[in-house]
Amino acid sequence: MLEVKALTKSFLSGSGEKRIILDQLELTVREGESVAIVGPSGSGKTTLLNMLGALDKPESGEILLDSEPVFNKNEKELAEFRNRSIGFVFQLHHLLPQLNLEENVLLPVMAQQKKVNENQQERADMLIKKLGIGSLKGQKPGQLSGGECQRTAVARALINQPKILLADEPTGALDQHSAEQLADLLLQLNKEEQVSLIVVTHSMALAAKMDKIYQLIDGKLKLAAS
Repeated sequence: MLEVKALTKSFLSGSGEKRIILDQLELTVREGESVAIVGPSGSGKTTLLNMLGALDKPESGEILLDSEPVFNKNEKELAEFRNRSIGFVFQLHHLLPQLNLEENVLLPVMAQQKKVNENQQERADMLIKKLGIGSLKGQKPGQLSGGECQRTAVARALINQPKILLADEPTGALDQHSAEQLADLLLQLNKEEQVSLIVVTHSMALAAKMDKIYQLIDGKLKLAAS
């Protein structure tokens, strides 16, 4: 279970005025639960997601995963935590153009070790097949459609069997059909893998598919629907 307690973050504006982005924010996400976070641009959605993924640190408050404080770790431990426990999917896929689809999926494994073992290869093959891109694994990103690249990014995010999958506008760069397909695949994998899914989105169609919808307003999360 993911627990966020009294999370606070602020920034200085151009005029030097302190602007509170997250204000004593609270959130609990159970194992296998899917959550959407919506709100206007500039409300702090991506800032929150970056903290949930240990890419940024709060001024105060804490994040716990399975009752273990995330920010008690040093930088090396945080990097290992991000690689093992968190999967990231962004609006832009960020695939490496020189690698083929399969190599991109296995990249988080290669970041930790020199050689891919049999179980990891089998998992990559399973994810690629499940996401409907099995026939494309030798293709490079430049040869793939936007939807195919984003599916590759989802497989890459799940390769290390993370506890949490964070998705920042995952369908934002896709056409409606591709967006709907990706949303359904994300939720299918959310349930099958029992990975907690947290999606930041402007798409209410995507948000409506989640177990819960939270609105980020004035630095706090308000439950909008369940």
